[in-house]
Amino acid sequence: MSRRNREIFEWATGRRLLQAPSSNQILVRDVVIVSKGKNRNFTTIGDAVKSAPDNTDVKSGYFLIYIVAGVYEEYVDVPKNKKYLMMVGDGSTGRSSREAERPVLGQGFVAINITFRNTAGAAKHQAVAVRNGADQSTFHRCSFEGYQDTLYTHSLRQFYRQCDIYGTVDFIFGNAAVVFQACNLYARLPLTGQKNMVTAQGRTDPNQNTGTSIQGCRILAAPDLAKSGSNAKTYLGRPWKLYSRTIVMQSFLDQLINPAGWLPWDGDFALSTLFYAEFRNTGPGAGTTGRVKWPGLRVINATDALNFTVANFIVGDKWLPTTGVSYLSGLT
Repeated sequence: MSRRNREIFEWATGRRLLQAPSSNQILVRDVVIVSKGKNRNFTTIGDAVKSAPDNTDVKSGYFLIYIVAGVYEEYVDVPKNKKYLMMVGDGSTGRSSREAERPVLGQGFVAINITFRNTAGAAKHQAVAVRNGADQSTFHRCSFEGYQDTLYTHSLRQFYRQCDIYGTVDFIFGNAAVVFQACNLYARLPLTGQKNMVTAQGRTDPNQNTGTSIQGCRILAAPDLAKSGSNAKTYLGRPWKLYSRTIVMQSFLDQLINPAGWLPWDGDFALSTLFYAEFRNTGPGAGTTGRVKWPGLRVINATDALNFTVANFIVGDKWLPTTGVSYLSGLT
């Protein structure tokens, strides 16, 4: 690796480049630079991904793609054979995806300081910014911007820390085992007649160890909704599939959350088979006395809440330390 690339990595991450792995430190095998200016290896993110070696393991180190600030209007795939990629943006690097969803599939994928934006707009309805099916994937200080179906947490184990996620209808959906921690979830102004649903979890079998865990986050109105004076209703989620499972715990719920809390998908579908839980939330939208009276909805205790923490739900203590991303293992 060149001396310049080594210096860029250390500046971008605030960490020294390691030659051997150790606890809570990052091992990087190589760094490439994406920029539309000078001093670059590639002008597109997609070409940088293609240049990464195939089927590596974490002991070999991350292949780090450093993205200089700019808007990169491209569709980027991270295929299964591109494992342990780390993308670091220079501040919050823009990436526009327009209307097509592109998958992240490579195990151990890490993204830091990057904005993933779908520019299709509310009128296009479903418009995914990121579809993530990468096991042991991590997003830190990233922003996901869209309207309906912004972030598709498709499958396997995922972790999001200090991210901003913007959307309207079902804007976090999928069937991963995923923990959102210290994130801001922003409900935007929906189309006339629409409601906002933060989540639409898709567990199809009670034996699946999947679900959406929202811990220590803030659920807020985005500026366009806050300033609009709209009476559009916002809910924590609705059951996309029969055994939908979502847990909201130790989070701040602002006044935009409807007192009912949760919304049916279609009639009484899944209301007795879903698992929706709340634990020690705060804020004007956190009261549970007005919640829907579904058999599958409950207020849980600390013992039950521990099942949906990083340590227990995604077994994060075994793989998150190598990313260098801070996380809370259990409850606060």
